[in-house]
Amino acid sequence: MITRTNRRAAAGAAVVAAGALALTGCGGGDGGEEAAADPDAPVELSVATFNDFGYTDELLQEYMDEHPNVTIVHNKAATSDDARANYFQKLGSGGLSDIEAVEIDWMPELMEYSDMLAPVPDDLKGRWLDWKEAQATDPDGNLIGYGTDIGPESVCYRADLFAEAGLPTDPEEVAGLFTTWDDLFATGQEYVDETGKPFLDSASSVLQALINQQDETFESADGEVIATENPAVEDVYSTTVEKGIPIAAYPDQWSEDWYAAMANGEFAAALCPPWFLGIIEGEAPDITDWNIANVFPGGGGNWGGSFLTVPADGANVEAAQELAAWLSSPETQVKAFQNAGTFPSQVDAYEDPALTDYTSDYFNGAPVGQIGIERAEAVEVEPYKGPMYFQHRDALNSAVTRVFNGTESEEEAWDSWVDEVSSF
Repeated sequence: MITRTNRRAAAGAAVVAAGALALTGCGGGDGGEEAAADPDAPVELSVATFNDFGYTDELLQEYMDEHPNVTIVHNKAATSDDARANYFQKLGSGGLSDIEAVEIDWMPELMEYSDMLAPVPDDLKGRWLDWKEAQATDPDGNLIGYGTDIGPESVCYRADLFAEAGLPTDPEEVAGLFTTWDDLFATGQEYVDETGKPFLDSASSVLQALINQQDETFESADGEVIATENPAVEDVYSTTVEKGIPIAAYPDQWSEDWYAAMANGEFAAALCPPWFLGIIEGEAPDITDWNIANVFPGGGGNWGGSFLTVPADGANVEAAQELAAWLSSPETQVKAFQNAGTFPSQVDAYEDPALTDYTSDYFNGAPVGQIGIERAEAVEVEPYKGPMYFQHRDALNSAVTRVFNGTESEEEAWDSWVDEVSSF
């Protein structure tokens, strides 16, 4: 059963910002040379993650049972914000754990320091979805991250609220309502007109999804900053403001009111990567009408995902690489998914009955495993993300929030964003 995702973990999975936290337990100081000389010598491997990767004590014990000389110390930061700050403060100084988790939106920054990471061995390449592997491949062709989870999006909805608005409730019929963004906005407006209530949970989720379907957004693949001149960005912004805000309950996610709305029926639908399902179940355990439509406007979209990296200056690099390969293997990824809803990025995992046959009682028997596989395979665009991707996107999201709250008009918020990012 997928465990419920806690609030702080969920927010950290979606938003990456600067913060500071010193993670305890670094690589086993003087054990590296001994381990290199004697593969059976005792070695302590530290693994630093954030939120919930599904690495339970029982799962890590499996590895230690198979490798009696290995002791794993798991350091888990509360949010990815904290982990990101620690990572970039200590990278290259010898102060990081043997294995460090990174979130996808940090990867563009990390590419500038790829020589400080031990590359993934060549014989492991090709295990992941092509677009997942491309996210962690540096300009020299080195794969610097072991892919863990991904966030292929579908649409979650409240069947009872759909029925009250005269909309279909069967998952296949609901999927037909959301093939394109125009379909989604039209359905959402129909719901608002019929009920007087918001349709989607937030405007920011619309912005996030639309941005993730663009080839280039704030920086071009050749390193040029194009944020304020890229018509695709302006189109995403205007679409979110003009069509997303009128049907949204909140400007952004993760507020106390937003969490409460999962259960109180304030909105009827949400854009859902697999990790989002645990949030809904955790916040609305007594609601029996949530379901999932196997569709996403515009074809496919990915929201979220992480990697494991091995700092090249660690004391136990080879042993850490072996553990990272095991943690990101198809079999382990499926177990992590069962533990925490972290959807596998390994191609071979998509043939495992433990995933393909996985259903959710909470979501009325929805075939969560198969939906995730089909949504992952539907992803055709993985936008180029330069070193300043997060800063640009965060500022644009703030502009949308100002429009939602009525503090600035659409034009004023755009102009404020242009002024802000021009100083980056």
